[in-house]
Amino acid sequence: MHPHSQLISDFYSAFQRRDAKAMAACYHPDVEFTDEAFVGLRYAQVTAMWSMLCERGKDLELTFRDVQADDRTGRAHWDARYTFSTTGRKVLNRIDAEFEFRDGKIVRHRDHFDFWAWSRQALGPVGLVLGWSPMLRNKVRATARASLDKYMKERGIQGP
Repeated sequence: MHPHSQLISDFYSAFQRRDAKAMAACYHPDVEFTDEAFVGLRYAQVTAMWSMLCERGKDLELTFRDVQADDRTGRAHWDARYTFSTTGRKVLNRIDAEFEFRDGKIVRHRDHFDFWAWSRQALGPVGLVLGWSPMLRNKVRATARASLDKYMKERGIQGP
């Protein structure tokens, strides 16, 4: 197995255990993370985001597969089953991740998922009707970022 494939596997195995410190150890200090909810996070924000999700994801079930990597890039697929805390609705989020590496660590991490599919599950009728719209996506991003900022402030984490 390529060392970067092992790094990706280690990252998701740590996530399965809700071990945010082990996840953070997989990242390069210059890491940048983006997905449909969080855009352009840097190291302190990225590691705080995973810590927040590990803490709050009481019923989180995570599986991963199709890990591939070479010296520069990698990818994996992961599925997250959880209850969306805002609405209490069950979600199965299917995510494709892309990675870039530097110095044996993850320096770019981009998660792709179908926002409309996610919003239909997480938000119900609102997500069904508005899940395709930039307005709802921007609202979800603003809410997610405010939650992360609050989490970081409460724990004295400086970012970015």
